[in-house]
Amino acid sequence: MRLNRSLGITALAAAAALLTAPLVSADELAVGTKGPDFKLLGVDGKEHALAEIAAKDGKPVAATVVVFTCNHCPFSQAYEPVLLDMAKQYADKSVSFVFINSNDPQVAPDDSYEKMQERAKDKAYPFPYLYDATQTVAKAYGARVTPHVYVLDSKQVLRYRGRVNDNKDQTQVKSNDLTTAIDGLLAGKTIETAETKAFGCSIKWKKES
Repeated sequence: MRLNRSLGITALAAAAALLTAPLVSADELAVGTKGPDFKLLGVDGKEHALAEIAAKDGKPVAATVVVFTCNHCPFSQAYEPVLLDMAKQYADKSVSFVFINSNDPQVAPDDSYEKMQERAKDKAYPFPYLYDATQTVAKAYGARVTPHVYVLDSKQVLRYRGRVNDNKDQTQVKSNDLTTAIDGLLAGKTIETAETKAFGCSIKWKKES
């Protein structure tokens, strides 16, 4: 009887632990994990590596903002000016930005490399816009939608992942999650909300043959 009661209490404790544990998807990069390295072709015709992007004047930056995005998605288009303004806001601080497009142009023609070059020029991107042609980088980070944001610290360890903010309509925003994460890293603080649910268009994966 005592054994059964003990087992019952143990089972209840285990269930409670599961309910209170942070929900981390198996395929999403976990906060506290080092960001996977990459070297991808940019719209400038040159290859750019994570180590290069995550540094200014030869020194690691406090925050590297990796944004999986694309050309055609209305969510990406809505957040594009927000992110461009943010990049300007932090231009003279220890922060770097990079856009990565992982969409298959066979599925989404507007996300081809040539279209990427056109958009980056038209919108005057002040940071690299990279083409993840094999989609391996998106898979390594666990990116699911556009935009999907990952913020790495000075050691390229993931400290925040998820959304830019809580509303596509910028007049309705109540939680500026990305800027809070960046400011936290600049101040050397622990980011209280390290995970949020990213929302947007699904990444257009290559069709299996």
